Amino acid sequence: MNRKLKWRIESTGSEIVSEDDQIIVLNKPHGLLELPDRFRHQLPNLYAILQEELGKIFVVHRIDKETSGIIVFAKTAEAHAELSAQSEKRLIDKTYSGIVLGAPASEEGEIDLPLEEIPKNPGVMRVNRKSGKEALTRYKVVERFQGYAFLDLNPKTGRMHQIRVHLQALGTPLVADKLYGDGKGFYLSDVKPGYKSSGDEKPLLDRMALHARLVSLTHPQSGERASYSAPLPKDMVSVLRYLRKFKA
Repeated sequence: MNRKLKWRIESTGSEIVSEDDQIIVLNKPHGLLELPDRFRHQLPNLYAILQEELGKIFVVHRIDKETSGIIVFAKTAEAHAELSAQSEKRLIDKTYSGIVLGAPASEEGEIDLPLEEIPKNPGVMRVNRKSGKEALTRYKVVERFQGYAFLDLNPKTGRMHQIRVHLQALGTPLVADKLYGDGKGFYLSDVKPGYKSSGDEKPLLDRMALHARLVSLTHPQSGERASYSAPLPKDMVSVLRYLRKFKA
């Protein structure tokens, strides 16, 4: 393994989950860009680091800046073409973990709502049943709490902000989603009976509660199915611990 690459990746708070001649799989923290920012090119991003250390690199799929978890890059044009074909055929399976406000009525289901970018607000998506692009997300309730739920989420299409907008449409936005939810962080005082904040209480989680936990694909070289996973980050683990402790 390239020691300099490993050091640079780890300096961002990320880690290399797997690397070979065809692909490199990373576990990235929330707050780190995958690609260069359109307006602030100086911001750290994984693509720039990989390109500087490995040469030409290709994005296989994308996750938001505030989302943590698994991200896959292809190291050759051939690998990228193969993985892109798998993606188009919906053969790359992605599982996210999310903590939401409220809870779906059903234990599992599908959110099948077409999406479009808002013309006057670039970078923000909305449901448009008439002219939006197909978007399908499957969900399963893992745990229910008083006022919250922990979900498994499987996007079957790859629209921008798909999971976030679909959960908003379901009436269960992600905790601390500033764009499609109330943006409020998660505080111990939210769930602990009788807890009185001193006024300077720090949130247990202050970013969107979404984590890319698992990606499964057919490896472009071996032809065998491969899965790459990343454990829940500490902030989401902390939220779940207190939700379970004070579960009504």
